[in-house]
Amino acid sequence: MPLILLSGYPSSGKTYRAQQLLSDFIARITSSSNPRHKRFTVIQINDQSLGLARDLYRDARTEKDARATAYSAVKRALGKECIVLCDGLNYIKGFRYQLYCEAKAVGTASCVVHVGTSIPQCREINARLLADSAAAGGYAEDLFEDLVLRYEEPNGMARWDSPLFTVPYGDTIPPGEAIWEAMVGSDSKVKVVKPNLATILAPATESDYLYELDKTTQEILQTVLAWQIDHPGHGGGDINLHEGTLELPARPLSFPQLQRLRRQYIGLNRQLTVPKPRIRENFLAYLNNSFQ
Repeated sequence: MPLILLSGYPSSGKTYRAQQLLSDFIARITSSSNPRHKRFTVIQINDQSLGLARDLYRDARTEKDARATAYSAVKRALGKECIVLCDGLNYIKGFRYQLYCEAKAVGTASCVVHVGTSIPQCREINARLLADSAAAGGYAEDLFEDLVLRYEEPNGMARWDSPLFTVPYGDTIPPGEAIWEAMVGSDSKVKVVKPNLATILAPATESDYLYELDKTTQEILQTVLAWQIDHPGHGGGDINLHEGTLELPARPLSFPQLQRLRRQYIGLNRQLTVPKPRIRENFLAYLNNSFQ
C-alpha cells in the first residue's frame, strides 16, 4: 500500500502531523465496509521508532548510516496491504527519489506531505522543546540552523514529490481525505500503479542460463586473447567463428578491457533477454559494436 513521506524543517511538527494521519487512516479502515480496506494496516516509521539520535545528523558518515537504516525499514514495510508513514526530515530530494523508486517497484502509490511551518516558527518550537526537560524533542541550536540551510523543499513538479500536499502551520488537521483518495482510491475505483519497465525483472525460465551466459562469453574472450598472442604486433584483424566474424580494433585489447565489456554484456542480459542458442552470436555483435 502507499508510501506517505512527511517532509519539513526540523521541529516543524512532522511527527504530530504523522500521528494525525495515522489516527485518521485507522478510523477509515475500522469504519469501512470494504473488505479490501479491512485488510490494511498502517505503520509509522521515524527516527524515534528506529532508535536514531538527532546528533547523528552532525556528521556526514553517521547521517548516511541513519538514512540507510530508515531506507531499509521503509523497504521492508512496503507491501500491498500496509500504508507506510515515513515521518522524518526527508530533506534530501535524492533520498525522496530513492523511496519513490522503491514504492514504484512494488507497484504502490506514493506522495509527499510537506509540513509548511515557517523557519521562525520552527525556531520558536525548537527552543521550547529544548527548554522543556520533559520533552524528548528539540535539536541543538547549531544543528537546527545547519539542517535548515540543508533543506531541499519538495517540488510538486518533480515526479518523486508528486502528488504534493502542503499542510500550513495554522491548519488544525492535514487533508486526510484527499491523501486517502489519492493513495488508496475510492470504494468504486481502486488506485493502480504500474511499475516502470526498468523495475520489472524478466523471469529466467532456465536454471542454467546464467552459467551458460558466463561460460560462453568467457570462451569468446579467451579466443580473442589467444589470437592476439599468436599474432603479436598485429593491429586489427578478423577472427572467424562459426557464429560470425569478430572484427578487432587497430590497437590490441587488454584483458581488463575485454572483461569490462563482458561484465557490461552480462549485466544487460542476466534476466534471459537473449535465448541460450543466440548468446554467442549476440555477444559477437555486441563486441563488434563496442570496437567501432
